[in-house]
Amino acid sequence: MSDQADIFDRGAVRRHRERAASTVGGVVPILEDVADRLLDRLADTTRRFSAALDLGGRGVIASRLRAAGIPTVAMDLSLGMAALSGAPSLVADEEMLPFGPDSFDLVVANLSLHWVNDLPGALIQLRRAMKPEGLLLASLPLLGTLDELRRAVTETETELRGGISPRISPFPDLRDCAGLLQRAGFTLPVADAEDIDLLYANPLALLRDLQAAGERNAIRERSLFVPPRALFPAALMSLPVTAEGRVIIRLRLGIMTGWAPPAA
Repeated sequence: MSDQADIFDRGAVRRHRERAASTVGGVVPILEDVADRLLDRLADTTRRFSAALDLGGRGVIASRLRAAGIPTVAMDLSLGMAALSGAPSLVADEEMLPFGPDSFDLVVANLSLHWVNDLPGALIQLRRAMKPEGLLLASLPLLGTLDELRRAVTETETELRGGISPRISPFPDLRDCAGLLQRAGFTLPVADAEDIDLLYANPLALLRDLQAAGERNAIRERSLFVPPRALFPAALMSLPVTAEGRVIIRLRLGIMTGWAPPAA
């Protein structure tokens, strides 16, 4: 593990995901789009998998893997989210995995690792839980995601309060992702980026979708005071719009693939 400081309040992450277990159905089309892009990488290999781990898939990964004939265990930080994937599933923390060596030959982490404080340490734990020559597939938001919203909120809060509170999670850069896999001991590490542009006729729907997915502010240094009432309406009104009057929000998706090393 590393000596990296805790950026995220993991208790808040758990609570947000637990609340979102009853609302995540509203954003399933987005989650399914990302899941399809990630699992497309399975078509690039002829490997047959016998034991998979779905890490935080919010109910959209395990069903696809099981339908493909791959026995799959689903894990989530939240009991409600874990239940969405059906049995077998369990509640556990990505920062303290409960699996022994050689447990899985496929691990899929779909939009679940960006709330982990020690990402290098989590990847090391995943590699240790994998069988020799097992495959890791992971997706996470990259630097550039929600930039429009981050800029609008920062500028608006500065005008209203003369200062800012951290409200949007920091994201890794694509250049760092393959290096993280290599540092964790994976072979043939590859990191690709894909841009997904989301269009909203009503910008408030963006905030509703983020809450529905459990993507609420869990930065440890966040302000616990209620923000000014005008903050988010004013920030959302300042977002750039298309000629048709729709707000464009970009999800810059990082897709990471890596293989556990062969047996010594």
